Amino acid sequence: MKKTKLLATIALSTMLLSGCVLSDRNAIIKVNNEAITKQQYEQAFDAVANNSMFSQMGIDMKKDPNSFMHLMLKDRVVNELIVKKLLDQEIKKKHIKVSSEDIDNKLKTIIDKVGSKDKFNQILKENGISASQFRKDLTDEVKVEKLVDTLSVVSVGDAEAKKFYEKNIEQFKYPDKVRASHILVSANAEEIKEKIASSEAGKGLTAEKIDAQVKQEMSKRLEKAQKLLAELKKDPSQFAKIAKDNSDDTMSAKQGGDLGFFAKEEMVEPFANAAFAMKPNTLSDVIVTPYGYHIIYVTDRKKAGAESFEKVKPEIKAFLENQEKVKVLQEYVNTLKNNAKIEYKDASFNPEVIQKQLKEQAKSNPALMDSQKSAKE
Repeated sequence: MKKTKLLATIALSTMLLSGCVLSDRNAIIKVNNEAITKQQYEQAFDAVANNSMFSQMGIDMKKDPNSFMHLMLKDRVVNELIVKKLLDQEIKKKHIKVSSEDIDNKLKTIIDKVGSKDKFNQILKENGISASQFRKDLTDEVKVEKLVDTLSVVSVGDAEAKKFYEKNIEQFKYPDKVRASHILVSANAEEIKEKIASSEAGKGLTAEKIDAQVKQEMSKRLEKAQKLLAELKKDPSQFAKIAKDNSDDTMSAKQGGDLGFFAKEEMVEPFANAAFAMKPNTLSDVIVTPYGYHIIYVTDRKKAGAESFEKVKPEIKAFLENQEKVKVLQEYVNTLKNNAKIEYKDASFNPEVIQKQLKEQAKSNPALMDSQKSAKE
């Protein structure tokens, strides 16, 4: 029995040691003897590259590892991984924990700022971020916030907030605004055409027949909008109910079509022109935009002005406190870096090497150095 237990212990020790060797072998950087692996770097690089403006422009950041833009992103990702490792080590040392309730409260604050859970989910979708990944990132963020709270008590008083408000009054001014609800009957000729052409039934149709079907479908949707308008004219008080049941703008439909207050430049021109020409408690005709056919119901108007200090005071205080916390964290990270043992097991990931490569490329093209400075700012 003892012999079996001893053999099991030896086997376990061998596995653990093998794991350590494997980790060391894959390490590109070691921070206080803890490894950052090539796989971790690649995952972090891909996450940034795939969600950057360059990806949206169709530029492949991974295609040429020696390109200026690739090296700039590499420099950024390496620094972020080192900082994250240092912060994780400090969080562990200080036994900082976060509960599900902490994350739920933080998530609720974010959703409230966005406006609704639907809008929040839409933003995640547009940015290619899953709800689980966002929650994981949020957990890391809350841990860092708790770490900062152990370093310094940050508080902003009314006087400091008022000073900021008066100095930046332009930021709190707003133009004329309208509050309106709408019903959308979605109708985009190009989208309808593409849908028909890609369908099984549409594959054998000529261009003329496809165009005829598109025209027919557009007419059908316009007719629907006109029928809804006729129904509303009989009883405008039913607008919210009819919007919930019929509007293709599903996000606003849940609010009875309500879009809240908006400035003229926030909406597409035909929609904005119609809404700003209307008086409160009036219905529009059917308005045509690239999105389709709209029926607008204006409920309120607000003349240009500025938000009062009392209204924006909590927002200003939160902003100033956050700025101060960022400053505290940056100073702390600099101290951690200066005192840390950082080994670059793969020299190509050494920031000094990356910076040297960037400078060499910039010599032949000074505009590249300007873009590097702008990116850092």
